[in-house]
Amino acid sequence: MTRETDYFQSFCKISKAFGTAATREELLSLIVDSAVASMEGKAACLFLADDREDIFVAKAQVGLSDNYLHANPMQAHKIVAALDKDGYLAFSDATSDPRLVNHEAKKAEGIASLLTVPVRIKNRNIGVLSLYTAERREFQPKEIDYLCALADQAGIAIENNRLHRRMHKNAMLFLELAANINSSLDIRQVLNNLTVNICDKLGLKGAVIRLVDDDGQGLKLVASHGLSDQFLKRSRNTYSKTAQRALKGETIIIRDSTTDSSITFKEAMKTEGVVSMIVTPILAREKVIGVLRLYSDVERDFPDDVILMVKALAHQGGLAIQNASMFLQLEKDKKSLEEDIWSYRSWF
Repeated sequence: MTRETDYFQSFCKISKAFGTAATREELLSLIVDSAVASMEGKAACLFLADDREDIFVAKAQVGLSDNYLHANPMQAHKIVAALDKDGYLAFSDATSDPRLVNHEAKKAEGIASLLTVPVRIKNRNIGVLSLYTAERREFQPKEIDYLCALADQAGIAIENNRLHRRMHKNAMLFLELAANINSSLDIRQVLNNLTVNICDKLGLKGAVIRLVDDDGQGLKLVASHGLSDQFLKRSRNTYSKTAQRALKGETIIIRDSTTDSSITFKEAMKTEGVVSMIVTPILAREKVIGVLRLYSDVERDFPDDVILMVKALAHQGGLAIQNASMFLQLEKDKKSLEEDIWSYRSWF
């Protein structure tokens, strides 16, 4: 059987797994197993980046000991930069190549050569797939292409899993919010629950809700979660560029608050650990009544469905405010009516 036949059969097996109810873990394990079997390797490992720690974490592996995997975590930004430049990293002698560390650990593990390729989602590197051999090897173009193709399959499995989990989180968030709105007419409690739920379900650092003052000249803080009092005081400027745009009905996405020209208090953002942001208006009866701000402590791309979700949640918050206002008005009208009826009765 030729190596090309092995490659083809491996891809048929992976494609079939994608058409079943296989979990992400099962698919990633199948990919590393296929890499070892088809490329006659000693071991393979798929690592994903931990953005907060700037390291790669092993998510699926075969053939490596726990001692080796935990010897020294790989720094994500250095490897990603090298992969962006060359497309792959090949080390014919992994025990002495100056680009690598832990040479003694590799010798003890029985590793001779190493090939590493990127795992991508929408042209963004989120991890790496590495193949390890027990004998020294010069990797051929077909081998590099095949491992890259396996890494692409891993990216598809991860993205599909993320989409599924995000859909589930969105549904749960709507369910919890609807339950909160129906269970209380205390608007502050409802909005505080909203900020907590959004941060929890979307993995965000913090959230802030500010409503337009009665005189329309300022924004008043009514709910927040995950942010310091000092930051909340520093960021209360109604006339910031993002606030002005949101009050006109626009949703703003800030990828890096420390460099974006629309952010006027960059140092405060940096001190607080805020990187990416979403700013969206809160509407009631087609009128902007406030602003919802969401903060991430890592640089993030916000997909269209997440942005749509945030807009919908802000709209739900506006409905909650409107419902509470209507209830208070009804209570006031009821009291006034009761007083009028009592005054009529006093005539008799």
